[in-house]
Amino acid sequence: MNNKVLVVEDSLTFRNYLQQLLSQAGYHVLCAENIVEAKGVLAKEREFLCCVIDYCLPDGPDGEAIELALAYQHRVIVLTALFNPDLRERMLARGVVDYLLKDSTASVAYLLPLVQRLEKNQQHKCLVVDDSATVRNYIVQLLEHQYITAVQAENGEQALTILETDPSITFVITDHDMPEKDGVSMIRQVRLTRDKKHLAILGLSGSEDATLTAQFLKAGANDFLNKPFHPEEFYCRVHQILDMKEATDELYRMANQDALTGLWNRRYLFNQSCGGCQERNIAMLDIDHFKQVNDTYGHDGGDSALVTVAKILQLYFPHDLVARFGGEEFCIQSCHPFEQFAEQLEKLRSRVENTTIYHDQVEFKLTISIGVATAQPTLDQQIKLADDRLYRAKENGRNIVITQ
Repeated sequence: MNNKVLVVEDSLTFRNYLQQLLSQAGYHVLCAENIVEAKGVLAKEREFLCCVIDYCLPDGPDGEAIELALAYQHRVIVLTALFNPDLRERMLARGVVDYLLKDSTASVAYLLPLVQRLEKNQQHKCLVVDDSATVRNYIVQLLEHQYITAVQAENGEQALTILETDPSITFVITDHDMPEKDGVSMIRQVRLTRDKKHLAILGLSGSEDATLTAQFLKAGANDFLNKPFHPEEFYCRVHQILDMKEATDELYRMANQDALTGLWNRRYLFNQSCGGCQERNIAMLDIDHFKQVNDTYGHDGGDSALVTVAKILQLYFPHDLVARFGGEEFCIQSCHPFEQFAEQLEKLRSRVENTTIYHDQVEFKLTISIGVATAQPTLDQQIKLADDRLYRAKENGRNIVITQ
């Protein structure tokens, strides 16, 4: 992902401040103090996350540097010492990302979160739902200025179909008055299967109905915006929705993922549904003699062993649920045919046995024991059965798979 930022600013003090601010956040910052230098940088470097440009430069007092960067189709954040409403409107109409005041501490402090927002936006995909092609295209254009990929639907029914087939969509912007299915009805149906934590929704409407905001919010929208809207307010609403979604996603990840291996944890395993497979298979596996690994190579060596086994698990079961059950014990839930699952487990066991683990300039190997259970009335019962077979595998000499 591109992390280069161009800063064009004639004040050495302010330029150094911006460079330090962005560099400390992990961005590769290139600087220029005038248009001549900016032209040289833009001619050599064609890929930038964004350009942060002072409106008034000694050799370009009327935004010439901004026009230069826009001509290269870069995202531009404008800095200026004076607030001018007409200029602000012209800049936003030209497609700049934002317009910040240099004489405001709050505005300058807003720069870093804005740049970070642009970087994160590249991970998002929006479904724009409106029966007007003109409105849809306008919203898509605004989103693309912010690096947000967008797809379109002309009514609620079409939107529901797209949501079912495209799991990469992270949020929805929808109008209300549409043929076949209106926005509020569509949101109600979406919320039957996808809550606010997993899919954010921004409602739009040009209606004068004063109750529509409440209708959208009660149906499950995260926010609402009246049409026609100002692009700046639109961006603020979108940014707020995505900030909240990402914060929620991070909390969910922290609660449900194992910090060391990145696998799902026990909480996630017991809170998830099987997903509709007819026969759920469960494998419980354990690293053999793990205490000896810790005693010999220290807990860091044990952590290296756990991470290595986790990576092999993800390699051999990329489409199944793999969880760290606790300590050195792991669980695999699969909906593949039992014979296929058992064969893959044997390949996994062999791969672990033949993998060398490197830690602190030493090398060592380990083995795993595995117990397997087919579908039982409850997940608890199935895990208990697989765990019993895991202990039988250990009693029978370890480094084997017990399936019955």
